[in-house]
Amino acid sequence: MRILVIGAGAVGGYFGGRLVEAGRDVTFLVLAPRAEELKANGLEIVSPHGNAVLLPKVITAEQIQSAFDLILLGVKSYSLAGAIDDFAPAVGPETMIFPALNGMRHIGILSERFGKKSVLGGVCLVATELDEHGRIRQLADGQSLTYGELDGQRTRRIEEVDATLRNAGFEAKVSERIVADMWQKWVQLASLGAVNCLLRGNIGQIAAVPGGAEVSVSILQECAAIAAAAGYAPSEEVLAKHRAALTAKGSLMNTSMYRDLSKGLPVEADAIVGDLLLRGREHSVKTPLLEAAFANLSVYQNQL
Repeated sequence: MRILVIGAGAVGGYFGGRLVEAGRDVTFLVLAPRAEELKANGLEIVSPHGNAVLLPKVITAEQIQSAFDLILLGVKSYSLAGAIDDFAPAVGPETMIFPALNGMRHIGILSERFGKKSVLGGVCLVATELDEHGRIRQLADGQSLTYGELDGQRTRRIEEVDATLRNAGFEAKVSERIVADMWQKWVQLASLGAVNCLLRGNIGQIAAVPGGAEVSVSILQECAAIAAAAGYAPSEEVLAKHRAALTAKGSLMNTSMYRDLSKGLPVEADAIVGDLLLRGREHSVKTPLLEAAFANLSVYQNQL
């Protein structure tokens, strides 16, 4: 299976790099400066699961000559439109697009451009960042990709994807309820991101101040209420796990959105928080704290 990984940043670079390391047929689609950097220095991963320096195949958009079997899309949501234009020539009638983006908005965008048949559902769980030396640094142990057909069917092609992604140095699995899985991650990520960014701290710092834990739980409840109104209510077991994580004393947990905000970089506020709010309004769900978090993030974005 020929795989095209879009970008060689924190997400695409990590999973694409592990696939290269496992001997899969992977090509990275990158911008010209990153292509030159990778050719000169290789793709370097610094990880508790093992460091690696790889020399992957790289191309730029104008060098695409044929369709690929699988496109692994791990860009930030604000880079999606440009990425789509770049990789469009690599999409053929049988190409599968595996988006590892946050939220749900990208599913509609990709389906409208390439047809719903081309798009898989996907959930990516990993904490990585691109450091000042261009290395991909893994910040925590977890690393998994979950994927499936949007209608839940167990098709031959999803089995082929599964065979390709398994045993490549990270957890990989098919889900027959991938849309629900995406919603579950969305609730968790939107809650954590809104808490971090609104209160400007990691979970331990927030839990240490009066009212911090209560605000965290209230934001989680608002996000869960939106998911429930949309037909994807988290189970009480899942919510209990999230409540415990969001109120854990001494926890260093935060999100890439908060890390980006702390560095003065663009953030995925629209896709992670804004789009969730829009869906809540469609169902008349009251979410005052989530609205405050999004207003806060919007002011930040407008100042960039």
